[in-house]
Amino acid sequence: MALKKFKPTTPGQRQMSVASFEQLTTFKPEKSLTVILKKHSGRNNTGSITCRHRGGGTRRYYRLIDFNQTDKLNIEGTVKSVEYDPNRSAYIMLIQYTDGEKRYQIAPDGIKVGDKVMAANKGKIKTGNRMLIKNIPVGYNIYNVEMNENKGGQLGRSAGAIIKLVSLESKLAQIQMPSGEIRLVSKKCYASIGTVSNLEHNNISIGKAGRMRLMGRRPQVRGKAMNPVDHPHGGGEGGSPIGLKYPKTPWGMPALGFKTRRRKYTNKMIVNDRRRK
Repeated sequence: MALKKFKPTTPGQRQMSVASFEQLTTFKPEKSLTVILKKHSGRNNTGSITCRHRGGGTRRYYRLIDFNQTDKLNIEGTVKSVEYDPNRSAYIMLIQYTDGEKRYQIAPDGIKVGDKVMAANKGKIKTGNRMLIKNIPVGYNIYNVEMNENKGGQLGRSAGAIIKLVSLESKLAQIQMPSGEIRLVSKKCYASIGTVSNLEHNNISIGKAGRMRLMGRRPQVRGKAMNPVDHPHGGGEGGSPIGLKYPKTPWGMPALGFKTRRRKYTNKMIVNDRRRK
C-alpha cells in the first residue's frame, strides 16, 4: 500500500496525504452486516460530557466484524471483497462460507479476492487462516489474538499490527506485542496468521484541522491558555508556566507519569515490560 500526496494548491494540501486504497475492491458495504451507528458526541444518558473533544463528524455505519470465527471451524470461506471500514484503521474483508453465510473479518496484508481462508484447531499455515496458538510454528507473525479462551480476538487488530509468536516451551505461549512487550497467553487461544492490512496508516499526515472535524474530533485547548476557573494550569500573563510542582488534569488529578493502573494481578502475564530495555 502506498500513500497519495497532492499538489500544494492550498496550505492544507501542502502537508496532507491519504491512503491510495489500492487494496480495496469495493466501496459499498454488505447491507446485511451493517447497522446504524448513533452519535453521542461524548455525552452520557443525562447529556453530560463524559469524553471531551468529541462531536460532529461524517455519518458512519458500523460493520459487524467476526473476531472469534470458532463457530465456523473447518468450514472454508472465500474472500469476496476487501473493503474500507471507517470505524477502524485496518481494512476488512467479506468472507462467504461454503454454507452461504457471509461475515466480515479483519483483512491481513496481501489478501486478495478469491483467496480461501479457514478457521480450524490445526490447519494450513497460510495468511488469513485461524487456528490454536499451540499449532502455530514459533516465529510466525499473527494477529487478532485471543487473551482468554472463546472470547474472540482482542490483540493485534489495528492497521499494520504485528504480533510474533516467541515461544511454546512452557505451559503458556509467549507472544511479542508491537510495543515490544512479551506476555503470556494460553495455548488454547486462537490467532490468525499474517499481518494486519493498511501498513502505511501511521505515515498518513492529516494536513488540516477540518479533516479531524470530519473524523468527529473537536478542538483541544491547552490548560495554560485557560482561565484559573477552567483549569489548574490557567491564569497568569502571556505564556507563563503552570506554576505547579507537577501538571494536573482539569479535575486536579496528577498527570504525565502518574500511575493509574490498578489491576496488578495481571502483571503475572507480562514477561518483559514494554519500557524495559
